[in-house]
Amino acid sequence: MLVVIDTNVLLVSVSDRSKYHWLYKAIIEKRINIAFTGEVLHEYEEQIAIHWHPEVAVNVVRSLLELSTARFVVVYFNMRILTNDEDDNKFVDCAFAANADYIVSNDSHFNILKQTPFPQIKVVRLDEFREILIDQNII
Repeated sequence: MLVVIDTNVLLVSVSDRSKYHWLYKAIIEKRINIAFTGEVLHEYEEQIAIHWHPEVAVNVVRSLLELSTARFVVVYFNMRILTNDEDDNKFVDCAFAANADYIVSNDSHFNILKQTPFPQIKVVRLDEFREILIDQNII
């Protein structure tokens, strides 16, 4: 399974005190494959530095880059599907370029992808993703 993780989801999963830490743990333990672009990694680092600490941000990004289950993706075409938050198109473009199974996000503006016939990019909320992983005995 290959997923693209929205920044808001990664941000709440980094701390081992978070009820969502299971996600970061599953990524680090190589139970799920994650795809990202340079632009996505930059946003991860920027937001984690703001909300946690710059050193934490560097460590998280470094750990993601070192994973054998991580796929660094180059986007050759910007589809510009999201009009309500154009900055998040980087996640859609990454998912399309990587042929990801899911985008995991709690942002409702990704819901437009559910009505978009092409490209078919599945979006799941974090709690839904947890159920998928449990059903597949991944966590």
